Amino acid sequence: MSISAVSALSASASAVSTSSAKASATVDYNQYLNLLVTQLKNQDPTSPTDPTQYMSQLASFSAVEQQIKTNSSLDSLIATQAGTLIGRTATSADGSISGIIVAVTTGEGGAAVATLANGSKIALGSGVTISIA
Repeated sequence: MSISAVSALSASASAVSTSSAKASATVDYNQYLNLLVTQLKNQDPTSPTDPTQYMSQLASFSAVEQQIKTNSSLDSLIATQAGTLIGRTATSADGSISGIIVAVTTGEGGAAVATLANGSKIALGSGVTISIA
């Protein structure tokens, strides 16, 4: 491979990584397969990459993609379940805060926070009591 070809390939990769970083920090399955095919087309014929490495990369990518889908499904389930708490009475673990739940928000990691009618907030977790108003 000539030096100019290496420079062109390097410049192309740099442009792709810059535009990819601006567009999104994630790669979907089709983009991954396109990268894999491009890598296969441009590998050094005197020293090809072991095919088991490609299969390992593909399996790892599939596992991560499946985990992302599972997390998305769990977030939806948490949001749906949180809606059933509105109108119920929540009491903090130490009993110092109590009131009727008017809103429930979920943050990163699925942590749910209940907003009470009096404006106070309770992190829904261990020790919090939820009862019918």
